Amino acid sequence: MSALGVLALVQAVTLSGSVQQGVNVRPDTVHVGDPFTVSIRIRAPQGSTIEFPPAPDSGGPVDPLDPVLIQTAADSAALDQTATYRLAAWRVGAFDIEFPDILVRQDIGSRRIPVSGAGIVVASVLPSDSSLHVPRPPRAVFTFGLPWWVWILLAAAVSAVAMLIWWLWHRRRGRSPTREAPLTVAEREFDRIEALGLVAAGERARHVDLMVEVLRDYLAASIPGVSTSQTSSEMAASLRRARLAPHSRCLSLLTEVDLVKFAGRPLGADRAAALGREARAVANAAEVALTAPAGAKAA
Repeated sequence: MSALGVLALVQAVTLSGSVQQGVNVRPDTVHVGDPFTVSIRIRAPQGSTIEFPPAPDSGGPVDPLDPVLIQTAADSAALDQTATYRLAAWRVGAFDIEFPDILVRQDIGSRRIPVSGAGIVVASVLPSDSSLHVPRPPRAVFTFGLPWWVWILLAAAVSAVAMLIWWLWHRRRGRSPTREAPLTVAEREFDRIEALGLVAAGERARHVDLMVEVLRDYLAASIPGVSTSQTSSEMAASLRRARLAPHSRCLSLLTEVDLVKFAGRPLGADRAAALGREARAVANAAEVALTAPAGAKAA
């Protein structure tokens, strides 16, 4: 190839036919670190396979930036492939880029095609004569500290923050947290669920499930030893051990609702409404038993 960046085709005779090679470098002059491409084109007889090297020879003045890109041209008379290498050079000067040989395989044998004509000119990014450049003089080192009033402002700010934290802590400590009575919360939830109109909408099982969940939350919040994680029989047993009425009504209600939830027991609209009312009634009965004198509680 007589000039860089001009595609040249070099013809070589293979075992059965001819192989044409072309090398194109774009651009042919770059700065250090700038990317450029080297395209190597091989045209071989039909039935051949071409194996391009994955990169230039290691240890050279250039490094690959991307994997090699191989494109095949539409040619019914021959196999025409072009390998494009995206490279960057890190050394100033004009030099040839060394590639491993290209292997062309045919049924009757193989041949190695050397790559020639891949040259690049790398120009320096420095001015033509950097020795004449006069650097700026170094800046003076500041040895003095901050003004005295900065420390006074900082101490005042720290004191103000500390006083604010103390005031907030003292105010929060003196404020007694307000907690709603469990029955008040339960009554509000009962009203909210009934206002949804689930029975009229055909969601009877969901209505009784939600009403019973409110009852279970109320019992767990009001009676020691009762937990929402307990089964229906465990919760009724906890009520019985607490000697609170109505543990028998609670067991009957929870058992029937379990059959609806887990066994798919049919549930009519009237029965669903009745079970919801029963959940509210059991909660009110338990509240009466909790607030009654000790001698008046049922066993």
